[in-house]
Amino acid sequence: MATITPQELQTKVGEHLGTSDWVLVDQEMINKFADATGDHQFIHIDEKKAKLTPFGGTIAHGFLTLSLMPMLGQSTDGPRVGGVKMGVNYGCNKVRFLAPVRSGKRVRSHIKLLELLEKRPGQWQQTNEVTVEIEGEEKPALIAEWISQFFV
Repeated sequence: MATITPQELQTKVGEHLGTSDWVLVDQEMINKFADATGDHQFIHIDEKKAKLTPFGGTIAHGFLTLSLMPMLGQSTDGPRVGGVKMGVNYGCNKVRFLAPVRSGKRVRSHIKLLELLEKRPGQWQQTNEVTVEIEGEEKPALIAEWISQFFV
């Protein structure tokens, strides 16, 4: 995988930076997320009751799908900034959950660089548009404007 400087990455504003590997969202992952967050709504964890809903089975929490963005980002096939000492999440400008991720489906992300600013020497703030695709489905699971910072 290619390594570039922050200044080289800055020239890619407006461009697609890459696509991640596929990740399976299975019932075990959904159950663990329910336990971690205390969100045990039946639509996520009760397969019998969930079959009676319009979804036809259990679905991942929207926030589970959102929380996969760092992992998906790590497996993206795009360029990496060399010499990064630390990266942190800064937040999101926008998040929209567009389609449910059914248990057993795979997701992957597509990343577009919207902005890259040097906040102070060696501290960069990156805003990406992240679209999380559901394998075999037309509508994405979510679209988010994700802000992170990295330090070189």
